[in-house]
Amino acid sequence: MENNQLIAQCEARAKEWLSPAFDEETRKEVKAMLDAEDKSALIDAFYQNLEFGTGGLRGIMGAGTNRMNKYIVGMATQGFANYILKAFPGKQCSVVVGHDCRNNGRMFAETVADIFSANGIKVYLFESLRPTPEISFAIRHLGCQAGVNVTASHNPREYNGYKAYWDDGAQVLAPHDKGIIDEVNKVKIDDVKWTANKELIIPIGGEMDWDYIQAVKEAMVDQDVILRQKDLNIVYSPMHGTGRVIVPMALRSWGFQNIHVVPEQMIIDGNFPTVVSPNPENAEAMTLGMKLGTKLNADLVIASDPDADRLAIVCRNAKGEWEILNGNQTCMMFSWYIIANKKKLGQLKGNEFLVKTIVTTEVIAEIAKKNNVEYKDCYTGFKWIANEIRVNEGKKKYIGGGEESFGFLPYDKVRDKDSPAAICLICEIAAWARDNGMTLYDLLMNIYKEYGFSREVTINVVRPGKSGADEIKQMMTNFRNNPPKELGGSKVCLWKDYQTLEWWDAQGNKGKLDMPATSNVLQWFCEDGTKVSVRPSGTEPKIKFYTEVKDPTFKCADCYERCMQDAEKKIEAIKKTLNL
Repeated sequence: MENNQLIAQCEARAKEWLSPAFDEETRKEVKAMLDAEDKSALIDAFYQNLEFGTGGLRGIMGAGTNRMNKYIVGMATQGFANYILKAFPGKQCSVVVGHDCRNNGRMFAETVADIFSANGIKVYLFESLRPTPEISFAIRHLGCQAGVNVTASHNPREYNGYKAYWDDGAQVLAPHDKGIIDEVNKVKIDDVKWTANKELIIPIGGEMDWDYIQAVKEAMVDQDVILRQKDLNIVYSPMHGTGRVIVPMALRSWGFQNIHVVPEQMIIDGNFPTVVSPNPENAEAMTLGMKLGTKLNADLVIASDPDADRLAIVCRNAKGEWEILNGNQTCMMFSWYIIANKKKLGQLKGNEFLVKTIVTTEVIAEIAKKNNVEYKDCYTGFKWIANEIRVNEGKKKYIGGGEESFGFLPYDKVRDKDSPAAICLICEIAAWARDNGMTLYDLLMNIYKEYGFSREVTINVVRPGKSGADEIKQMMTNFRNNPPKELGGSKVCLWKDYQTLEWWDAQGNKGKLDMPATSNVLQWFCEDGTKVSVRPSGTEPKIKFYTEVKDPTFKCADCYERCMQDAEKKIEAIKKTLNL
């Protein structure tokens, strides 16, 4: 599309936002964009509508169709309400609504509650901020048809978001996601029912916290080891968010008694003043926790992101220094511990299964195979792990599932990432390790020794705005049309395209991929075990390259640093191959 045509289109859409249906502050913000000589802000705000991606709606807060504001939230909720009422005709429908610590979170949540109630839908509205997994739990616990959580998870402070959940407590999948989008796209601003029916809005809080914490205890594998190591020295940070009350309470309910919190990050604040970005994947976000951990001689430092679905873990390495574990390592450790100790305690009956996403380390697959436990691969996004739980319900027992982006779910009471449960379980694992004369780091080295060393690095190529979206689209087209034959000097032996659901290998064999839907993901596997997965993010303006390289020479902890350095060189070579 020519730039002048795009500007004209955006101006036409923006002028609709100057009507009396929008408040004075919004009209003022839109007028400033229209009057500005530089039209880039106008284009970014109006070139598209926010769409449901892997995490629902998510965007920068501000005026515009491509921004998070009460009007976009209102129209999305009206469309969602219309879809719910069509899906459950004649039923008194109910939903759960929650939010995290982000700016405008409470206002958006109350807007959502008002609109649902105005449409005759009963709303269980959390009285204040709560973790994402507790929203998922409450939907199932209360038998609701749907739910909404207002959160942008770990995104920077200028973002907010809107996660839509279905009656199983999982984020919406097809056909519901497309059905909701269709309904939302039909809604005009004048169609939104803004006036609440207060009789249909029911506040919930402490009683749900209690029920949720009781449920979290079902993730426990071996309480005896916790009781023996109840003085495990734990430092925890909620990163200004929703884990601040729930996580320490859950840890105490499991039997841990030596819990310390990072005081500066216990303050609820959507501006996240103590971190550059409230993302546990960023080492910088763990600085204050490690500082307190050093002062208190802690065994481990743990954090949850603002909506408390992801976790980060820091433990002491062989030199006694803090080592930040990546999401693949934590997922691997959870999988190993659950299988090994459930087997030891006679809790495995033969019908259990684990789930990992296709971009998560293949070491988990090796752990499952060696122990005769079924594992399943699914797409990125925890809704796909939830889908595997749902389709196997009543036939097989789910014992854990996770992804490389610091999310894990160790039990089946929630259908989303669950940091309170995962944090409690990693503390149990640390207690078990200490009970066996080890640290978490020692356990990690033992897993590498038994199953092989792997190093995983995600390379994020950020391309913001309309031009960035076009560039990302072109990159995927180029890779699809010209797939690499080698990566960092290693010959590619297997290609997978999840858009066409096809695979082919170097011998000329071809076949179909068995997946529940298509997805814009490419994967390449090399003869030496290297794996590279490429996908545009569903929630941020970036394209992600998930790299995994192997090193069969790993023998013990003394090899770790050398293997890491060799892996980094290999990953740099892969980046050069892909022109990154």
